[in-house]
Order: sequence, then structure tokens, then C-alpha cells
Amino acid sequence: MPESPDKPETKARAPKSAEKALSKNRAKAVRKAKKKRRTAKAAGPTPQWYKYLMFTLMVVGLLWIIVFYVTQGLFPVPAFGNWNILIGFGIAIAGFLMTLRWRG
Repeated sequence: MPESPDKPETKARAPKSAEKALSKNRAKAVRKAKKKRRTAKAAGPTPQWYKYLMFTLMVVGLLWIIVFYVTQGLFPVPAFGNWNILIGFGIAIAGFLMTLRWRG
């Protein structure tokens, strides 16, 4: 009895599926290794000065805006006019953006 044409295909498919499974496992292993490398770089707490600088920028930005409003534009820099608001927000936002890299 001659062999059916399906048998060679099934034999050919088996190694391909095994290769796919191996390639998937390799891809997972590579992703895990990359993830470990990323976390290894980010390990450890942030230096103390970073925290102080972060909070200082937030407070200085807030105080800049408050002083501008309370003195009706006479301080902190009268030549800047209403740009003082943008400067205060910029300083405060710089402090808030620093929180993204802070590790307690």
C-alpha cells in the first residue's frame, strides 16, 4: 500500500513547530535578560541631594508665582511682567519631572 501524501507533511511540520517553540523560548529568554539588565542599572536608591533639589525646585516655583501675585507684579523680576508666571511654573514642573526618576 503506498504511503499517503499527508505523512511527509506531518513529518515536515513537526520539526517546524518544534523550531517555533524553541525560537519563542529563546525570544522570551532574550526579553528576560534585557529586562534584568534594565533593572540592574536602576537598582539602588537615589542620592540624598536629588531629593532635596527636587523638593526645592517645586517650592521655589510655587513661591515665585505667589510672590508675583502678592506684589502685583513688582517682584520677583518686574521686567518680565506676566512671564513670571511661566517661569514659576517652569521651575515647579522641573521639580515634578524629577519625581519620575526618584527611587525611594
